Amino acid sequence: MAMTEGQIIGAEMERIVPKFATLFDRDSTFYSQVEKRPVEVVSGRDMRIPLEISPGGKFRYVDINGGDFGRGDGPTFDKAVIGTVEPLRAVEWTTKTQWASDDPRKAVVNAFRHLLAVNMAEWRRNIDSQAMGGGDAVLGTISTVADDTPAGFDTYTLDSDGFGAHLVRKGNDISVYSADLLTKRVGGEVEIVFVDIPNKQIRIPAATIVGHIATDKIVAAGLTATPPVGLKGVLYHHNGQSTGNWLGFDRATVPEIRSNRVNAATASLSLELPRLAINRIGDRIGMEYRGKKCQAWMHPAQQSAYESLGFNLIQITKQSKEEALDLYFNDNMRMAGAPVKTSYSWNRKRIDFVDLDQWGRAEMKKPGFYEVDGRKIWELRGATGGIAAAMIFYMIASFNLFVKNPAATAYIDNLAVPSGY
Repeated sequence: MAMTEGQIIGAEMERIVPKFATLFDRDSTFYSQVEKRPVEVVSGRDMRIPLEISPGGKFRYVDINGGDFGRGDGPTFDKAVIGTVEPLRAVEWTTKTQWASDDPRKAVVNAFRHLLAVNMAEWRRNIDSQAMGGGDAVLGTISTVADDTPAGFDTYTLDSDGFGAHLVRKGNDISVYSADLLTKRVGGEVEIVFVDIPNKQIRIPAATIVGHIATDKIVAAGLTATPPVGLKGVLYHHNGQSTGNWLGFDRATVPEIRSNRVNAATASLSLELPRLAINRIGDRIGMEYRGKKCQAWMHPAQQSAYESLGFNLIQITKQSKEEALDLYFNDNMRMAGAPVKTSYSWNRKRIDFVDLDQWGRAEMKKPGFYEVDGRKIWELRGATGGIAAAMIFYMIASFNLFVKNPAATAYIDNLAVPSGY
């Protein structure tokens, strides 16, 4: 009989494509902009941000024929206060992993070098997710819970808050809190083992979280307080509500520190809404400053909605020569005068008018390795107390984000999300 291919399979060479594909994003679009803003170096004490709350003085008419001019007054100053939080990222690997990939004849990637190379990008991606939030470390809102579906896993669908499953990361640990963030569900922290961004779903091992229901919140690991306290992001500073607090101020009693809100009431984007948002800034801080330095930040879903408004006005004039066809607008868009900036981490139901000159960082420890006497990589210990064949390093920082003048910001919320997003 003729020799078959099965008889020589043990001698065949295995071919591996020398470059690997990355099947997820490491975008940090917004945080990379805030990261460039001036840094205020702080200690462990809260930083003060001085604010001129009211103009003071008293305007009146007077009887110049011997009338009493009356008494006067002066401006009122107050302070916003902000402290730092300490986000951390831990990276761990075994000695065998390092040895098995330390030569191009062994592997297409040096695992240790790869960990070091992508660590900062992954750190910034996680911080970018936190920078989207309301200062409570929330990463998503559960719209439906499917217990033991598929078998061995509980599946959460995150399809109610505009972020979907984009802020979570596979492999990260999370906690589950009630909708008001005052109750932490029993089960502690659990690892996300599955992330499906298009379908807005994540999975955790079955029966690890007890009592979870729709409307519960997915919260980053490491927090135990109720409510949890995390990095103060866009939803915290761009908040026009009359409830809650902002950097020590009660929003109900100090309207000067509220952002400018335009409620779309679930309607699709229309041209009137961005103009109204910009004008509300001017109504608060004057013509000279109304949105002159604002950028319109949004998810590409709202950029698509804006582009669709432009499609209604397109007129194509064909010249008598060969021309390429592109019916779409390029990325050089402006909205009510503000340059359009997009991020896939942005809330799909919002457009935020961001003045980066108003944003800053209060920083006690800039992002970097956790280091003691020059040592950055730490060996793990086994059950006996001896060294384990594994190592770990930590990326850590102590900082927070602040806005100096919420009145110089505006946002449109409760926008309809275009189909497919």
